[in-house]
Amino acid sequence: MNFPAELSYTEDHEWIRIEEDGTAVIGITEFAQHELGDIIFIDVATVGQSLPKGEVFGAVEAVKTVSDLFLPVEGEILELNPAIEKSPELLNSDPYGEGWIIRLKPADASQQDGLLTADAYRELVGA
Repeated sequence: MNFPAELSYTEDHEWIRIEEDGTAVIGITEFAQHELGDIIFIDVATVGQSLPKGEVFGAVEAVKTVSDLFLPVEGEILELNPAIEKSPELLNSDPYGEGWIIRLKPADASQQDGLLTADAYRELVGA
């Protein structure tokens, strides 16, 4: 499985990447999408809200299950990826690229320091 080294990871299987402009892009890992199976719907009704780290910001619905999505860092949710609204299967086919979920304005980017590295996440999931 692929776990890009430039990303940080949560134990809940989300990833985060801080962009040059200070915003953060968040998605689910390849491991998560594999475990969920075919993703058919994404529900994020929190755009425009500021939420604490660890708070549920949405849910992913797969054929057989629904899974909550948790914020890796505190911040304001700026946007939902419009591509996954139309094509939620992008979460399966390209979880680190076109399948990102939200863009966030972090309240404190240093919260990312407490997240897992790619190696630590790989060890967590046994990959």
